[in-house]
Amino acid sequence: MTRLRCLLVPVLLAVLVGCAAPVRDAEPLEPPGPAKPPGTIVDGPPDVALDLSQVRTVVPAPEPLSPHGNHSPYTVLGEVYYVKSSADGYVSRGIASWYGTKFHGRLTSSGEPYDMFQLTAAHRTLPLPTFAEVRHLENGRSIIVRINDRGPFHPDRVIDLSWAAAVKLGIEQAGTGPVEVRAITFDDPITRQVRPARLPVLLQVGAFSEQARADGLARALTDGGVAPVRTERARTENGSIWRVQVGPLYELGQSLHWVEELISLGFGRPQFVYP
Repeated sequence: MTRLRCLLVPVLLAVLVGCAAPVRDAEPLEPPGPAKPPGTIVDGPPDVALDLSQVRTVVPAPEPLSPHGNHSPYTVLGEVYYVKSSADGYVSRGIASWYGTKFHGRLTSSGEPYDMFQLTAAHRTLPLPTFAEVRHLENGRSIIVRINDRGPFHPDRVIDLSWAAAVKLGIEQAGTGPVEVRAITFDDPITRQVRPARLPVLLQVGAFSEQARADGLARALTDGGVAPVRTERARTENGSIWRVQVGPLYELGQSLHWVEELISLGFGRPQFVYP
């Protein structure tokens, strides 16, 4: 095992880049200004007032980790982020922002459609999903949200709220506000392993622009007892890449075993890929 760890070190940095989880656009809200050119899509509130009868109350309860959006580490705008293994004890103060019409209906990082009329939020590093209490530090308002997305990718902000959550907290007009975010966890949580969305599944360990580097990683994994390992060539807009994958795996227990084994080798969590 010691020899395998040494062989893996040279390819580790490339793997971190090749396995980043998908996240939504990292764009700030645009302040009022001159009219935008035709076809320009900007973020903002909907044309209707918030109908409180349509906003579902968030009731915290233990949930499995989402099969999407929990890969760690991931990279956005040149910054590397590490997803926390647990939300236990998380408390943070900072600036909250919100996002609205531009992203309404798009898939969040967890794979769920974004609904700006419900009490959800985005966070850079808390596990998806996580329930949290968000308290406005000036007006005293407090809400509970379900975090199911990644963001905001601005160093001075700690959470990105849905439009409905921003209205209930009282920051929809200003666009931002000072808050305290406190994660809600459970004394008897269910097993929160990240599970594949379906079977069979492939565990993608890395993706490389050079075949030799992919072949090297595949040999190192095979020498360490990881099986089955395959190297797949794929075409992208930027040319060919070679993906190193474990599988296909047809049983849930087998896939979870190899996820934990790959993590123990220092690669973080592999990405689920479906054949």
